[in-house]
Amino acid sequence: MAESRIGDRGDRGNRRGREDSLGGDSGERSRKVEGVGSVLADALRGMEIDRVRSAAEAGESWLVAVGSEVARHCRPVGVKAGVLHVEVDSSVWCQQLQLRSPEILASLRGVMEEGKAPTELRFRVGYTRPA
Repeated sequence: MAESRIGDRGDRGNRRGREDSLGGDSGERSRKVEGVGSVLADALRGMEIDRVRSAAEAGESWLVAVGSEVARHCRPVGVKAGVLHVEVDSSVWCQQLQLRSPEILASLRGVMEEGKAPTELRFRVGYTRPA
């Protein structure tokens, strides 16, 4: 008796059988040919590249917007749904920055492209300054 293997449907060498099961000649599924640019754009959208770019732009603008003294005590770590998340090195600085949020947001709007600035800031203690 011949041994049966998993996936062995007895159609070895029968490419037509495989094509039919994949929808090749049977008309079950039609495939739309798309350009590489379209496929790449869809893939990048899925990877949330816009969110990463937005965070990078905010990070680049941060020093200019808050000044070097403030920037020594905090760093932007990401943007999600228009909210810029910032890590701060102490609870004192965290409170100070929360109180200055409207001023910082106005400064970011002045430095960044129109429509690219965050709409809200969230601060949390957790930043460790470089030595």
